[in-house]
Amino acid sequence: MTCHWTQGWTLEIEVMGTSSLLDLTMSLYCGIVCRRKSFWWHRLLSTYVTKTRYLCELKEDDDACKKAQQTGAFYLFHSLAPLIQSSAHQYWPPRYSLLELEMLLDKFGQNAQRVEDSVLIGCSEQQEAWFALDLGLDNSSSISASQKSDMETELKGSFTGMRKALFQLNKKDAFLMFTAQALLRWHDAHQFCSKSGQPTKKNMAGSKRVCPSNNIIYYPQMAPVVIILVSDGTRCLLARQSSFPKGLYSALSGFCDIGESLEETIRREVAEEVGLEVEKLQYAASQHWPFPDSSLMIACHATVKPGQTEIQVNLRELEAAAWFSHDEVASAFRRKGPYTQQQNGTFPFWLPPKVTITHWLIKEWVEKQTCSSLPA
Repeated sequence: MTCHWTQGWTLEIEVMGTSSLLDLTMSLYCGIVCRRKSFWWHRLLSTYVTKTRYLCELKEDDDACKKAQQTGAFYLFHSLAPLIQSSAHQYWPPRYSLLELEMLLDKFGQNAQRVEDSVLIGCSEQQEAWFALDLGLDNSSSISASQKSDMETELKGSFTGMRKALFQLNKKDAFLMFTAQALLRWHDAHQFCSKSGQPTKKNMAGSKRVCPSNNIIYYPQMAPVVIILVSDGTRCLLARQSSFPKGLYSALSGFCDIGESLEETIRREVAEEVGLEVEKLQYAASQHWPFPDSSLMIACHATVKPGQTEIQVNLRELEAAAWFSHDEVASAFRRKGPYTQQQNGTFPFWLPPKVTITHWLIKEWVEKQTCSSLPA
């Protein structure tokens, strides 16, 4: 079949054969599909770029950020604990408009200018800016426990510690609260210049603080932490600290020292904690984590030589460490809580919760082991 356009812009078709028709059909189909994929990918990319640049503008332009507060949404905290509402075993952090927030501040006896203490924590694809404000970190007044209780009654929720909240909230809300808490904590701890001792001034978005006396700019920071799942090829090494809940085992971890690369930190931590030497390592993923004071968790897989697997636990760092088989770890993933003491006095072996990158890292190892054991 051949196709051509006549001068009158009509399409004439001559039949030449089935294979030619199939080739033309496939060409037209592939062209449409490719154009559609390109269109949707460009649209997705444009949405992300637009959102990112909007947030960048709010961080750099105080007037733009103040304007965004007029139509934005506010999440509330008290002494770094997010406000959580619940119904029928569902939990969520409520949002308030600027008008609602100002009415609440007035009711709680706080100045409306407290809005300027809020921090920008993100925005929607429709460019609705999101902010967080801590009602319990007001330096101008002392808030008693009874006032906090009154706030919870008025707000029909409870200010919940973050370690408890991460088990209640969905992943999206939990990580938004992680960001909010980290920024609120950083600002509370950096109100004075380390050089001059003078009070620093927060910009409207909370993306930085400036010392008026010397113009030194301070930016929120995270501490880099490596999460290392060590394997000998068929088993993975898990450990626990004395502060862990009974029965909980996790991957090795440690803070990066000044001057170290990630590779050097991983090799040092494995050598320090379990007396093994890393042969190979592979980056897996990263995650912001609010504990202890805002960390960047960098997850990696590491392997040791099969003949060098004798663990020498550093009791200053760990309570215990052991090799676990694929079946043992897979069984732990299938086990459901609560993880209470058994009749023989022991506690069941369990793993970090789903919201942690350690959970994901161990699960990835299990899935790779499962795939490699399947027949070709």
